[in-house]
Amino acid sequence: MSESSFQDDVLGELGADRLTEIAGLLGTDTSGARETVAETLGVMAGDLTQRVDADDADGAEARQALAEVAEAEPPLEGVATFGGLGGLLSGGMMAGVLAKVSKPVAAAVSKRTGIPAATISRVIEMLIPVILAVLARRASGRAPGGRSAGAPSAGAPGAPGAAPAAGGGLGDLLGEILGGGKK
Repeated sequence: MSESSFQDDVLGELGADRLTEIAGLLGTDTSGARETVAETLGVMAGDLTQRVDADDADGAEARQALAEVAEAEPPLEGVATFGGLGGLLSGGMMAGVLAKVSKPVAAAVSKRTGIPAATISRVIEMLIPVILAVLARRASGRAPGGRSAGAPSAGAPGAPGAAPAAGGGLGDLLGEILGGGKK
């Protein structure tokens, strides 16, 4: 599984209407919006991976948030179940971690694209509930008997559905959920 499949899942979950809304916000067409969303997701995935691997308070929080996502049940269906940032994971740690990484991600994407960081931040706000839905669905795909066709199987630490105990294992889990995996 590649990182682009995570991006494809997020773009698919986002839908045409929200992609058009993002395009309007960015002052571009839907193709430009897709490129910006893909760039943002790539930077966000890299930032999350670095946080999970960090031996500090941010790393501990990111690992705990990832474990929470991996253990969440039942998986949510569609962005509408979030009601904005409401829903099962709204009070969850992953929403908080995504909110924390949004400013540095916006700054990095702004630097790469030339789009103002404030605009990218607004796009990220629109993406967070979608990212949470996709992460929850992908994490639930690891559950016994509930593995989706696209869910990773090779290299999963421990038994399927079991949250790894070590920080490196959670980094592997993040890689599996995002689709990149640690090499």
